[in-house]
Amino acid sequence: MADKPFVVNDRRKFNADGEPRPDAAPSEPRPPRDTTPEEFSSASHAQPKGPQPVPPPPPHQAEEEPAPGEMPPPPTAEQTEQAGRAYDATVERLDTAIHQANPGMERIPEMSFERLVQSVYMQAIMQLGGATEPGQQPQVDLLGARQSIDMLGILSAKTKGNLSETEDNLLQSALFESRMGFLEVTQHLARQAAAKQGVPPPPTGPSIVR
Repeated sequence: MADKPFVVNDRRKFNADGEPRPDAAPSEPRPPRDTTPEEFSSASHAQPKGPQPVPPPPPHQAEEEPAPGEMPPPPTAEQTEQAGRAYDATVERLDTAIHQANPGMERIPEMSFERLVQSVYMQAIMQLGGATEPGQQPQVDLLGARQSIDMLGILSAKTKGNLSETEDNLLQSALFESRMGFLEVTQHLARQAAAKQGVPPPPTGPSIVR
């Protein structure tokens, strides 16, 4: 039998200068240390998996808001009772602290319907310039006075038939006097505006704030 010639394949991947040889065979990837050759061979021939779809985040559930012009639901009877008890207890502690700090100070009178009417009435009179010091020019807030007088009108309409004779007389008197004061001021301002076309108005006439 004839001797077959030997073929020598140079399997070195780098030449003498340390540069990669262009004809070198590509190296096989090495399996991880904990992986057997069979497992590595099976994994290397497996089809690569594409990116997995990420599930969308759950939609944000915003709190339901009342529609424009729609009032929020009223509190329950239990909530109203608890808030009332907490308020009364806080007011009592506040009055006690004020009395201890000022022994000679009288206790603040409790709010009543009469005091409510008087408060709104006095606010309307002040807005009409009724609290002006002598010699000073009155400062009139017609829009604010109108709102205060309308508040008295709402009280009169909503409490009709539910007031005592004294309460009703007080409310009707406050409403009448504040309305008459409003008419007096507006008529005076109208005469004052007309006078500007001829003779200047006196410096003590009222002026409109708003």
